Amino acid sequence: MISGDSTKSEGPAVHLENLDKHYGTFHALRNVSLSVERGERIVVCGPSGSGKSTMIRCINRLEEHDGGRITVLGTELNDDVANIEGIRREVGMVFQHFNLFPHMTVLENCMIAPMIVRKVPRPEAEAIARRYLEKVRIPEQAMKFPAQLSGGQQQRVAIARALCMQPRIMLFDEPTSALDPEMISEVLDVMVTLAADGMTMICVTHEMGFARRVADRVVFMDNGEIVEEAPPEEFFTACRNERTRQFLSQVLGH
Repeated sequence: MISGDSTKSEGPAVHLENLDKHYGTFHALRNVSLSVERGERIVVCGPSGSGKSTMIRCINRLEEHDGGRITVLGTELNDDVANIEGIRREVGMVFQHFNLFPHMTVLENCMIAPMIVRKVPRPEAEAIARRYLEKVRIPEQAMKFPAQLSGGQQQRVAIARALCMQPRIMLFDEPTSALDPEMISEVLDVMVTLAADGMTMICVTHEMGFARRVADRVVFMDNGEIVEEAPPEEFFTACRNERTRQFLSQVLGH
């Protein structure tokens, strides 16, 4: 079980130290080190296959790291099942694909994890779910099924569902990449609101406008390594690494 901030108020929200990950002969993460402070918003970008998603999936043990250390809210992530479960209770994750339960209503999708994992009574779980559906601006969709919603609405449900566990850290793995262009802004707007509320966020995305607007730091990865990290203004106007410059010229079109 992870202790509250009152007892572990020291140190970063997430600390990665010399992280390594292999898939067979493929070296997916190479000696990755990164600290994310509580309340900090980090945007991770880079070409496909650079290790971005692998890195954040290691933070809540969706992927098991082969070397190095991961510490989340003062607790080291290891093979201890109780440790893993404790960390997952505090770390919400939103994926590229929405992963909603198709046979449940939007409201039920949001209620189920608090009821099962946190043992929240049903009336309280419903109140929490309705509050977060309001926050992501789709309270009127509560009784619909996922198939009745647009992609952007489904992703906002996925965000609300993660928030219903009342996590202290949110991970986003390319949350807009499966969406039509007109739906991207409605999801990003919700994420901007979360950032303004002070949520600790690590977001893998190619949405550079979002990075400029929200990030405290932008991290660029390539070939399994962190190549460069800097505040947005410096990252976009005075990046130091040639690989970063090449990437930005491709995604920004200049």
